[in-house]
Amino acid sequence: MEANLKTDVLIVGAGPTGLALACQLIRYGIDFVIIDKKETTTPYSKAIGVQARTLEIYEQIDLAQPLVNLGQITKQVRLLEGGKARAEVELGKLGEGRSPYPYLLIAEQGKHEALLYQYIQAHGRDVRWQTTLENFSHSETSVTANIRTNDETQTIEAKYLVACDGARSSVRTTLGLEFEGSTFERLFYVADVQINWEFPHDMLTACLAKDRSTAFFPMAGKDRYRIVGVFPDDTDKKEGEIPYEEVEQQIRVDTELELDIYKVNWFSTYRVHSRKVNKFSKGRCFLAGDSAHIHSPAGAQGMNTGIQDGYNLAWKLALVLRGHADPILLATYDEERSANAKRLLETTDRMFDLLMNPAWLLSFVRTQIFPHVANFVVGLDTVNQFIFPLISQIGINYRNRTLSLDTDDYDVRAGDRMPYFLIGGKSIYDWLHQPSFHLLTFAYPQSEAQFIKSEIEREYAGLADCQTLPLPPVAAEAFGTDRPFSVLLRPDNYIAFVTENDCLSNLRAYFTDVIGRLQHQPGASSATEKGVGFSN
Repeated sequence: MEANLKTDVLIVGAGPTGLALACQLIRYGIDFVIIDKKETTTPYSKAIGVQARTLEIYEQIDLAQPLVNLGQITKQVRLLEGGKARAEVELGKLGEGRSPYPYLLIAEQGKHEALLYQYIQAHGRDVRWQTTLENFSHSETSVTANIRTNDETQTIEAKYLVACDGARSSVRTTLGLEFEGSTFERLFYVADVQINWEFPHDMLTACLAKDRSTAFFPMAGKDRYRIVGVFPDDTDKKEGEIPYEEVEQQIRVDTELELDIYKVNWFSTYRVHSRKVNKFSKGRCFLAGDSAHIHSPAGAQGMNTGIQDGYNLAWKLALVLRGHADPILLATYDEERSANAKRLLETTDRMFDLLMNPAWLLSFVRTQIFPHVANFVVGLDTVNQFIFPLISQIGINYRNRTLSLDTDDYDVRAGDRMPYFLIGGKSIYDWLHQPSFHLLTFAYPQSEAQFIKSEIEREYAGLADCQTLPLPPVAAEAFGTDRPFSVLLRPDNYIAFVTENDCLSNLRAYFTDVIGRLQHQPGASSATEKGVGFSN
């Protein structure tokens, strides 16, 4: 048996959620151990859709553009019915002006994980592959876990544990948490293939049928596509029992297309579940990703949601571990992410119903009406304001939650993601890469702005910074005011409060009453000096 090991955070599971969480903890200078029973990152495509909000998160650690370079940008959808192209819907304008990444990126899970893993290794850390969690216990002060690598066992004492170990999470089972929801009766298939067909490799293709839909997602590489579809209601076979030949036959029947699928890289069949855990945390243990929520693949939401779980949790763990916040702050992880998971399940269930429900009216609208009106509907501003924020996840908000204080009446509210706009040709997000709170002052007189900045540097070095910015028309329009105002952003760039009043008093009250900040430690070095956030 190896010697006992102590760490701040034990991460169980090195899929996209666990790896992305590890990257965030590196950002904050938090020690961790991450384990996974696999040999290395997944070689398969599995999840492939990367949403704008995930790319915004990755931008902070310089991984957004490398991931975009590995993937395929999708700005159009081709709609087919009866084997014939009925419409080509422009999606490129849906997200214009709303995000630096106004599109869906198709980047398979294997490449995604490899990029995150490279980041971890580049920062002198690694994953303990081929390592299983045998058992664990938790107390008021720590988590003790026994892990096994090959024939060697080791005990790890961690301050916190985060379960990123998937839908069959052993951590969730050990904690006795419920995984509430249902299972869809239909059996899905997914295949990563290479195709010769009549359509160019330039857009997502959706084949609409009376009781199901089949989607072809273009992937980087010659003729590569991810095909997702569903078997008929009367299929009596189980997951894993269906050979690829039957999958391909179903694809041909459902799409009514002439296809030359000349290479199959990977395929799988599976049942779709729609479930969420009753609590995202218990004691010093937290759940993220598929261990906390699973749902239909409609909308390409799953992997992105897990990554955002970790993004929400990382800064809170860092704040508490650094002694800058009362541990009660960690209760807001369940408060915020559980509510989001509930909305997510409701949304993906509705999407699934629209795509697969065999009811006569829905079937008629799906196959006979929607292809002919899709471009018109997508072109409506009211629709655009709803669709892109919903699918891209930039519309997720934590309004009316513990960490969101509405001090004044603005179009953008506390709990919203900081809206995207340009100032002098530069993205507002370029000011927000530092892993800390950010106080943004818009149109403040120079002397007042300098005083606020110096006070924050004196009182909150390593915890918050201050950015003095002009108020261009686009920012005034976003917030609904042309008067000077300030915004306090959490480290995950969600708005804590917006105010035109004494921002320093509001900030002090926020850290004392909401965050529960401990006594300020004089002489704290800045985050810039130490290279991490929340320095001591």
